[in-house]
Amino acid sequence: MRRRLLPLGLAALFFNPSFAQTTDAGRGDAYETSHVRAPRATEPRTAEPIAPLTLKAALELALGANPDLSAAGRELEAVEATIIQAQVRPNPEISTSIEDTRRATRTTTLQLNQPIELGGKRAARIDAAERGRDAASAELDAKRAEIRAAVVAAFFDVLVAQERLRLAQASVELAQRATTAASRRVTAGKVSPVEETKARVAEAGVRVELTLAGSELTTARKRLAGTWGNPAPRFERSEGNLEALPQLPALADLNSRLATSPNLLRARIEVDRRLALADVERSRRVPDLTVSLGARRNEELGLNQAILGVSIPIPVFDRNQGNLLEALRRTDKARDELSAAEIRLSNELAQAHERLNTARQEVESLQRDILPGAQSAYDAATKGFELGKFSFLEVLDAQRTSFQAKSQYLRALSEAHRSAAEIERILGEASPNSTLAPAATKP
Repeated sequence: MRRRLLPLGLAALFFNPSFAQTTDAGRGDAYETSHVRAPRATEPRTAEPIAPLTLKAALELALGANPDLSAAGRELEAVEATIIQAQVRPNPEISTSIEDTRRATRTTTLQLNQPIELGGKRAARIDAAERGRDAASAELDAKRAEIRAAVVAAFFDVLVAQERLRLAQASVELAQRATTAASRRVTAGKVSPVEETKARVAEAGVRVELTLAGSELTTARKRLAGTWGNPAPRFERSEGNLEALPQLPALADLNSRLATSPNLLRARIEVDRRLALADVERSRRVPDLTVSLGARRNEELGLNQAILGVSIPIPVFDRNQGNLLEALRRTDKARDELSAAEIRLSNELAQAHERLNTARQEVESLQRDILPGAQSAYDAATKGFELGKFSFLEVLDAQRTSFQAKSQYLRALSEAHRSAAEIERILGEASPNSTLAPAATKP
């Protein structure tokens, strides 16, 4: 009996339409072997060089070792595997049954059943998986643009903090000179000791500013190093042209670039993915066909009988109507989210453009009028105080005005670079010929 049934079963399995899935499984195994990597925890942590750090080097470090970016890449690799799974066909099943326990009257049945998908289920499933891959790829591009913007903003924050620290150190030196001059004049009997007390109080206030500037620089360095996953920055300092302002493109040009930004592309792909998932649920309304092939041995009659069968569910009660309705409503939701994303990104782009415009105007005004005037007034007041023509209050007021003007200048520069980085985050990763590339300004 077994010798008669075995060739029939092997023939049915060989000519089975799902036999081709072996090739897909082989490809899946090869993909798994070539793409499985060691966990991130076992890889060495990236450490930046001790030498001064440039913006280009910081971007390379972050884009190569940022954990969030790595996670988005892992997600893309995982979604690639769903395409492999979507391509496979249903497995066949083999069944056997024995009727009667007495050998003389026993009937043995061996049967091979193969489900056959109808309604385009496999094609719809593959299309949905491919749309999921496109969504993961767009998410990776958006994350890359976000990381790049964060690195640019953090890098210029370090430059600003370095310049603020240098300014605070210079202010301390000037305050020490003023205190020494006031002390000499008190010793000579030209001014009251109150003048020296005021000078020392002003010097103490400037030293507090120096401490705050040092703390701000430490925080900025850690924030920058954190973009590539390093909690303890090693680089000594950042090197870059802080006074090179980003260009200001026309808002209409930026809006035209917005249509191809990763964020909007991700929202559009999500609509396509939801449509594909709705097609999957629609295809499931068509029941699958099961073809049966087998043999039966009747010991009582001494007969071997071939068995051929076809079975198909009758979609009377369950027509997958609930899942289809859910998929359609989620498609509507994705369309609404796309419209909301277009409005939100357009508003964010307009606001960032306005902040960049305001910051550029503020920087130019400070460079042209305020900084030279404040420095000239302070130099004149210091020289006049040393010659005994001005009181220390006038020197202190001129010093405070100069320090505030320079601090405002640094804040405006920082806001300009942050706004430019925000624009690039919204529009996507900057290209080498980006319209927001820094352009040198006059000192």
